[in-house]
Amino acid sequence: MRIPADHEIRALHERYAPTQEAFESVYTHCVIVCEVAEQLVERGSLAVDVELVRAGCLLHDIGVYRLYDSSGRLDHTRYIEHGLLGHELLRELGFPDTLCRFCSHHTGMGLTSDDVLRQALPIPVADYLAESAEEQVVMYADKFHSKASPPVFLTADAYAARVREFGADKEAAFASMRRRYGEPDLSALRAAYGHGAA
Repeated sequence: MRIPADHEIRALHERYAPTQEAFESVYTHCVIVCEVAEQLVERGSLAVDVELVRAGCLLHDIGVYRLYDSSGRLDHTRYIEHGLLGHELLRELGFPDTLCRFCSHHTGMGLTSDDVLRQALPIPVADYLAESAEEQVVMYADKFHSKASPPVFLTADAYAARVREFGADKEAAFASMRRRYGEPDLSALRAAYGHGAA
């Protein structure tokens, strides 16, 4: 499988971002998630395909662009769909399923068909769980930064508090990943990007 280079992925973001502001929000988030993931991989000496993790991080939120209207306003009410929208976009472009799955399988601590039914989510009933080691690293790294306005870095404790509201199983899943992958050092990233902490 050919993994796209950074400049190719950036070009995709530039192509699909409806505004410069949308590009800066989504692409910067993806780059930050990539830097968090690379830190986790290096510190934990994780046995993963580093190039695949990098591409997965840089692509995972590309579906967010499909939630912007022509004026550049983001439809927050449909945000749960962004992963599937990204999966569809990459599939339409001919990307292999291995790369498409980074989009559809990174939301929260994973979504099960039971989650979709119980919460009446507007997505097809299926399991959207990070399965490969690379998918898990991308999903976990994503939890440490939010595209909120203004964007913020989240400590492990802050995300643990957020995920608690989605059930004990999600809280336990995050705790398990926290033990397995450790916690990134966010101080240098906060300084480099000027984003606050939550």
